[in-house]
Amino acid sequence: MKIALAQMNAIVGDIAGNASKIIDAATQAKLSNAGILLTPELALSGYPPEDLLFRDDFYEQIDDALARLLKFSHGITLVVGHPAKQGKLRYNAASVLRDGTIIGTYHKQSLPNHTVFDEERYFSRGDKACVFEQDGIRFGVNICADVWHADAPRCAADATADVLLVLNASPYHMDKLDERHAVVRDRIRETDMAVLYCNLVGGQDELVFDGGSFAMDANGQLTNQFPACLEAVYYVELDGVSPVLAEICPELAIEASVYQVLVLGLKDYVHKNRFPGVLLGLSGGIDSALTLAIAVDALGADKVHAVMMPSEFTADISIADSREMVATLGVEYTELPIKPLFEEFLTSLAPSFANRPFDLTEENIQARVRGTLLMALSNKFGQLVITTGNKSEMAVGYATLYGDMAGGFAVLRDVPKTLVYRLSNYRNQLSPVIPQRIIDRPPSAELRPDQKDQDSLPEYAILDVIIDRYVEQDESVAKIIAAGFNADEVTRVVRMIDRSEYKRRQAPVGTRITSRAFGKDRRYPITNRFNSNKEQIK
Repeated sequence: MKIALAQMNAIVGDIAGNASKIIDAATQAKLSNAGILLTPELALSGYPPEDLLFRDDFYEQIDDALARLLKFSHGITLVVGHPAKQGKLRYNAASVLRDGTIIGTYHKQSLPNHTVFDEERYFSRGDKACVFEQDGIRFGVNICADVWHADAPRCAADATADVLLVLNASPYHMDKLDERHAVVRDRIRETDMAVLYCNLVGGQDELVFDGGSFAMDANGQLTNQFPACLEAVYYVELDGVSPVLAEICPELAIEASVYQVLVLGLKDYVHKNRFPGVLLGLSGGIDSALTLAIAVDALGADKVHAVMMPSEFTADISIADSREMVATLGVEYTELPIKPLFEEFLTSLAPSFANRPFDLTEENIQARVRGTLLMALSNKFGQLVITTGNKSEMAVGYATLYGDMAGGFAVLRDVPKTLVYRLSNYRNQLSPVIPQRIIDRPPSAELRPDQKDQDSLPEYAILDVIIDRYVEQDESVAKIIAAGFNADEVTRVVRMIDRSEYKRRQAPVGTRITSRAFGKDRRYPITNRFNSNKEQIK
């Protein structure tokens, strides 16, 4: 028996379009003689639909789409993920369609309410198994978080299921595939059922669903591992109730995996929101260079416009390296010197500034001049401004509101600076596009003479570890210091992180790649006097 897994790229709210994707997958599966087509979680609505789930007309369109799919359920069984409403209750559901009839519907039992998930806001819990028979095999149905706990799989096993079909919308973060494999093996040990795991693929705002669907037999052996970040229909052969060992796509290294996800996240954000292309400020630094490379790989050179905005503090090599990179990639390129505009600002402000010395104020004016120019080009030509700042800068507020933070999508928002270097080297291994001098130079904002990032920040190798411990692992100041870090540096970095929440709230959305990104993952109050450093509390 052959089962098709539709690793599909759904668009939230495009119910008719998602139904068409399922129909296309079902047609392909029939031609391949598959008996069952398994779709991802909430395949009809896209995931996460958020407050669309409060709209009655949303469910009316879901019901219309299910009626349409019933017409294509002759000759194949469709297992379709969709939201469902019964009276005042809403469910994260999966319906089994066969021969023009819904022969069963499953309601998700484990509703995640952590990190980026808030399903308890929308859904009620199911409490019953859904098991159907085909060709003498009994198939149980679970949905995503169900398999992260023992109860729902056990419920299916108690209903005498032989094979567990799992619909998923599991978002990416680094090393997530290994976590999925480990969790599914735990459930297999408890139930002795083979598992077929079909995952959503594609970008949805800050989330990227990486696909990577797979199958395991009742011994926990991986029999099928399908590619990440590709929309396709894949097939699992069953010999009785056991998946047949087939080709296993090797797991990618972290750099390759993250790069692939960043490309997909930007590509889908631009395409799904119907932007004609993107533009970005190119500085001659590593962050904007990596962002440019990702943009070209995601969209093509013809959809990318790089703008160099030199000031009196911009080094000649920054301009030369930027010119080299855009020539290599073949993107549209514009140079807009900002010195005349900067001087006009200073002239206008001179009476108010009263001969006060040059400081952060003048640095921020330069950044805001650049942000204004980019937004003007965006307004005139419709291209989306993508920002180039990284997670390390966003954590400590080393960024300018309405300046380098101005834009609609932050490609590197969740990428620590040390990983930026690793990704840049990885991209150059594929083909050399980032001039080596950009990678080798000490990082600088070039907003004052001879400026270096480390004039204001600890070395990034140290900074990123402190950020990881405080932000992603929720460690206290005392615990970080006890791990061997300089007390003054830890205290200073934590203070900068805590004081920058108001900036992060105004930053554009960007692709999530860590298990604790700023935004839905980490929700801190802006007005907040909690101090993790007990030594400073009086």
